[in-house]
Amino acid sequence: MPKSGVPIKRIAISTGGGDAPGLNAVIRAVVLAALNRGWECYGIREGFNGLLLPEQFVEGGIVRLTRERVRGITHLGGTIIGTTNRNNPLAYPIKDKDGTIKEIDRTDELVRAFALHHLDALVTVGGDGSMTIAKVLAEKCLRVVGVPKTIDNDLDKTVVTFGFDTAVAFATECLDRLHSTAASHGRVMVVEVMGRYAGWIALNAGVSGSADVILIPEIPYDLHQVVDKIRERDAQSQNFTIVVVAEGATQKGGAVSVREKEIGHAERLGGIGEKVAQELHALTGKETRVVVLGHLLRGGSPTHSDRLTALRFGAAAVRALEEGQSGIMVALDPPNVNYVPLDEATRRMKTVPLDCDTILTARDLGICFGD
Repeated sequence: MPKSGVPIKRIAISTGGGDAPGLNAVIRAVVLAALNRGWECYGIREGFNGLLLPEQFVEGGIVRLTRERVRGITHLGGTIIGTTNRNNPLAYPIKDKDGTIKEIDRTDELVRAFALHHLDALVTVGGDGSMTIAKVLAEKCLRVVGVPKTIDNDLDKTVVTFGFDTAVAFATECLDRLHSTAASHGRVMVVEVMGRYAGWIALNAGVSGSADVILIPEIPYDLHQVVDKIRERDAQSQNFTIVVVAEGATQKGGAVSVREKEIGHAERLGGIGEKVAQELHALTGKETRVVVLGHLLRGGSPTHSDRLTALRFGAAAVRALEEGQSGIMVALDPPNVNYVPLDEATRRMKTVPLDCDTILTARDLGICFGD
């Protein structure tokens, strides 16, 4: 029974932000663990849209999750209740009569919606944005437990987030395939991967996939250093080069490459791969090609590691609620799953330490970071 003394009868689960392999595994774990405690479990459609915009959903804004609904979904990518990275309830976009758009806080309305549906607690699955929303809801006395999810692996206080291993595994496979075609044609292949502010995917896939150059947000690059690496390889009769670049990588003194910025929605990064490829071609004269993996990294079945992490997180979230916890995020601290206050989890982003062993290993292998 929760510390508040009010027994839990009905809980809700929401999935917000970008999708990631393992979301359905979390949902299944939460539902089964809740049902085994005699609780009802409901899924909120598309983040919190199901409660803030219920009229948009034919089946209703929330859907009851039964054993039948979650049977056989562990291996499936995506999320059966939908997700969104728009309509943040802390800064919800609305249009004034004059057509201008402003952002308002709808979290009080959201808390009232939970009460209206007699939902006693929330398990919210997402990245830093979702955890920040969860922190505010908890401060408004809603019982909330967060589950960390981001393929970028940039959430602090957890060793890893589910979805990351799957993304790295796929990116590594793509690099393996690109080696043969790059070598056959003597090309420079620039591979753009996700990673807005943290280069974990680019770093781990790049090292695992034997890339020659890795450009990450944490190390602003000098393109002439990359050119030197390409010429060094040419001099050694290695006439091709594999360059992995995170979408948030920046040139020294430059800014991130942004495709669009829309109110109520995080800016869309992209285009850095094309930019790097064009500049390398101009400086080296070598035939250069770009591969943007983009949302391919989000799809597909989760690896066994991501499935297990997701299932452990989901079950731990329900245990936390049963123990009376709120305002916390479950976090992997091997060999255990621990509880971390949401305030600590959202305090800073987990970026790649420049002295971490993987960076040191990459440098020992001769991989160039453009610095």
